Amino acid sequence: MDRRSGASPPEACALRRSGVISLQTIRRSRPVTDFNLDDFLPYQLAELSRRVSAGFSRHYRDRYGISVAEWRVLAHLSQDEAVSVREIHRRVGMDKPKVSRAATRLEAAGYITKVVNESDRRLVELSLTAKGRELIATLAPIASDYQARLMDALGTGADEFVGTVRALTGQIAVDEANAKDA
Repeated sequence: MDRRSGASPPEACALRRSGVISLQTIRRSRPVTDFNLDDFLPYQLAELSRRVSAGFSRHYRDRYGISVAEWRVLAHLSQDEAVSVREIHRRVGMDKPKVSRAATRLEAAGYITKVVNESDRRLVELSLTAKGRELIATLAPIASDYQARLMDALGTGADEFVGTVRALTGQIAVDEANAKDA
């Protein structure tokens, strides 16, 4: 029985075909559980992350032709002289193949160099070229401006929000470490 229309499933389908009720009404009227995805924190954080990342990517994708994965590789390389694919994978949680593909594209564009580690041939170290440092010097102020707009939207609670995000990140790191030890 459809709760909104009072119809049995076959009747609800007939009502939908005749335009009396919509498919959305039928779907909304049949919750499987009391669980509300929109109130689920992991879902909210993932959606927020996706939207923030997409919002920022518009600033560099069209103008400079780099992807989100490529931006993340460049951003990490801007913090260290040389970083391995493995280290970037570990720090940002991107799949190693995705990091490798991004690195290959960045190398082809002349933004980074890839050097195989002599003592461990499985390790590939990445570093910025002069062209890559120039790109980061251009993108860093754009990133800072984007972050400032986000922080302004949070108002006086911005610092507390950042602290909360860091606390959650720390707790998740502890949970991950405990899961590995178990």
